[in-house]
Amino acid sequence: MARALYIHWPFCAKKCPYCDFNSHVRERVDMAAWRDALLADMRHEAKIAGGETLHSIFFGGGTPSLMPPKLVEALLQEAEALWGFDANIEITLEANPSSVEAANFSELAQAGVNRVSLGVQSLEDDTLQFLGRLHGADEALQAVETAQQNFDRVSIDLIYAHPGQSADQWTAELKRALALGTDHMSLYQLTIEPNTRFATDVRRGAFTPLDDDPAGDLYALTQEIMNAAGLPAYEISNHAKPGQESRHNLTYWRYQDYCGIGPGAHGRRGGVATERHKKPENYLTAVAEGAHGIKDQRALSVGEQASEALLMGLRLAEGVDLSEMEAQFGIATADLINADRLALHSDLRLLTCDGDRITVTPAGMPLLDALLGEIVADGLVTA
Repeated sequence: MARALYIHWPFCAKKCPYCDFNSHVRERVDMAAWRDALLADMRHEAKIAGGETLHSIFFGGGTPSLMPPKLVEALLQEAEALWGFDANIEITLEANPSSVEAANFSELAQAGVNRVSLGVQSLEDDTLQFLGRLHGADEALQAVETAQQNFDRVSIDLIYAHPGQSADQWTAELKRALALGTDHMSLYQLTIEPNTRFATDVRRGAFTPLDDDPAGDLYALTQEIMNAAGLPAYEISNHAKPGQESRHNLTYWRYQDYCGIGPGAHGRRGGVATERHKKPENYLTAVAEGAHGIKDQRALSVGEQASEALLMGLRLAEGVDLSEMEAQFGIATADLINADRLALHSDLRLLTCDGDRITVTPAGMPLLDALLGEIVADGLVTA
């Protein structure tokens, strides 16, 4: 089975108030030290994970577009030497649409990046200011144009369902975004995550999040507009033209093996879960002492693997095939799924059952977390 590689770059110019990712602001970053550490961590993974060719690489963060293109090139050259590349490998790098980072797009493309995911987040200046972004709407539009000139494939992220947003406002913004002509869009409802500045702001009464009902209406509107535009949802928050889905993210959702290196990176390989040290300084120390950044690794039980596969796979519009899961994990369908609850939610048209394939309907997607808790069989994780 071809593998995927995730590389986490933990640094940002500024911590966004809604972000709970493993990102850090540092005045100075020793690029030579980070080059050596990431290369060593990668070599450690390659020794364990074997030599199957890579079909995708994803630079996430943090803000990977702050990485020097020469560092990106060095990491890609090492990955190709260690694993080999599939002929159609997808190499994605997350980027912020600032003019400083967009200036590196040409060199990043020459280094081997062929897909960029732009954190546009909004096309409205007042919303960008609320979200704590460092770029403006015009800068975002210019960055999209620059990205399209340099990369084979471009994705943009937008955040909606923020306080006071109306259906008309979101419709107009989404149609402006579609007019940019990208082949992939990730559309996320604003979520107030614990331990973020927004969580503190809400607790102090600085603003009130949009209620669930209007947020749900905006979700339904999003599906309608994107379907009409030919970019249907292939995952709860991700939309693409047919054939332009993110191959790397599909690796996660289809529960295929991937290696993760860099601070806080997670991996799944051969039934083993890996997690790297999160704090950048701790990660560097760990690599210096042990030639890898792993903080924790453990073998997952078959039940845990099956449960994770269900939880990930049901996020996809394609759903999961229970007969394939039964063959993969050796667990009977009756032990994978609560049949009574499945029947109930199927009657409510929140799920569909076509033979052995289960899919969550568009009506069920906004209720996904609750549905998963209902239909995944009790005790599966300990099976």
